[in-house]
Amino acid sequence: MAQIHLEVVTPNGAVVSEAVDIVTAPGVHGEFGVLANHAPFLSTVKTGTLTYKVDRITKFLMVSGGFTEVSNNQVTFLVESAEFGEHIDVERALRAKERAEKRLLQVQQSAEKINRTRAEAALQRALARIHTAEMVRH
Repeated sequence: MAQIHLEVVTPNGAVVSEAVDIVTAPGVHGEFGVLANHAPFLSTVKTGTLTYKVDRITKFLMVSGGFTEVSNNQVTFLVESAEFGEHIDVERALRAKERAEKRLLQVQQSAEKINRTRAEAALQRALARIHTAEMVRH
C-alpha cells in the first residue's frame, strides 16, 4: 500500500513524523481521511481524535485546534496540542471535565463571554482526551 508522510507539530515541536497508510482527523466541518496521493487540501482542525495506521496498527492522538495541509504526498497538522492516547491520564481528564462543567454553570449566569468560551474549550479538550484514551483501550 502506498504511504503518505504525516507530520503533527505543536508549539513545543514535532509529535509525529512518519510514513503512514491513512490518516483520519476531526475537521471543523466533519471528519476527513487522507490517503497517499491525496489532492491538495487545507482544513481547520477541531479538538478531537486523530487516528493513523502504519502496517495495520492504529495509533490514536488527541489534538486540539489547528490547521492541516495536504500537499505533495504529505499531510501536516499544526495544532495547539497533541497527546497519544496511551499517555493520557484519564483521572486527570475526568477532573478537568468536572471543573470545566462547573465553570460553565457559573458563567451561564453572567455575561462573561470570554470565560464561557474558555470553559467550553477546556470541556472539549477534556472530553477529547477521555475519548482518545478509551479508543486505545478497546
